[in-house]
Amino acid sequence: MKPEELRYAKTHEWVYVPQEDGNRLATIGISAFAVEALTDLVFLELPEVGKQVQQGETLGEVESVKAVSDFYSPVAGEVVEVNSELPDDLEQLGEDPYGRGWIAKIRLSDESALDALMDHAAYGALCAEEEI
Repeated sequence: MKPEELRYAKTHEWVYVPQEDGNRLATIGISAFAVEALTDLVFLELPEVGKQVQQGETLGEVESVKAVSDFYSPVAGEVVEVNSELPDDLEQLGEDPYGRGWIAKIRLSDESALDALMDHAAYGALCAEEEI
């Protein structure tokens, strides 16, 4: 996935929904900006498959040597798959946050949530403000 094709939440999660996907399956992850800000990741708690989530609800947490941070669902729906290899190979988050570092796949229950998310340019502007 290319970062330019994704939608982003203000809390630094990204979403990818292929246009041709009839099931409206969203792949979720955390951005490279978030991974870099956390530094030295040591633990990741994944959501449970089957969990129903609302937009903005906590999906899990990521722990670094600096802090423990929740990550949130940028969309509403049912968690249908998680990247079960990720907790044992956290380097994937830093090396390929938009590919092998995906966290969960959610079957959307409300596609309008995507409209509230930022495109790549708007997200880049948000990150630039936060670095000041």
